[in-house]
Amino acid sequence: MKVLKRTYRWYAIYTRSRSEKKVYKELLEKGVETYLPLKKELRVWSDRKKWVERPLFSSYVFVRVSEREYYEALSPTWAVRYVCFGGKAIPIPDSQIESLKLFLEDTKRDVELTSKSLKKGDHLEVTIGPLKGVRGELLQLRGQHRIVIRFISLGCCVHADISLDEVKRLKMPIETMYGDN
Repeated sequence: MKVLKRTYRWYAIYTRSRSEKKVYKELLEKGVETYLPLKKELRVWSDRKKWVERPLFSSYVFVRVSEREYYEALSPTWAVRYVCFGGKAIPIPDSQIESLKLFLEDTKRDVELTSKSLKKGDHLEVTIGPLKGVRGELLQLRGQHRIVIRFISLGCCVHADISLDEVKRLKMPIETMYGDN
């Protein structure tokens, strides 16, 4: 009699909004190997501050399943579907999940995820913080947290620790908005 060896692969499951921890817990209770990358974040309210753990990837939980458990992993109430490309769930290499785990274990590293791809010359507007509403041109990108913006109306450059998620790309050039100087 031939014994078949199951092949286990990592997949990303898309969850309902803010349901990552619920899906994670349900899958663990079912015995499914699950990974939910979390990051610690200081949340500030008007009356208090508190450190909380939030999912690094909004609406995603990772599962390591064989073909046998593939559909069972979607059974939690809060799970929506596998993340697919071309109608097919794409397996994630074990090495990428392991690298992510190692990366997140380094508590000295501040982790932030962004899907924005800005480039030199983009016209931006700051959307959060004390510079909110200020518009300028991106001169230099220094990692995920430090950008150099030239503010045309002020005639100067500002080096600022601003996350890429705190700016938005403008559709028209700034000169058009302010008129020719």
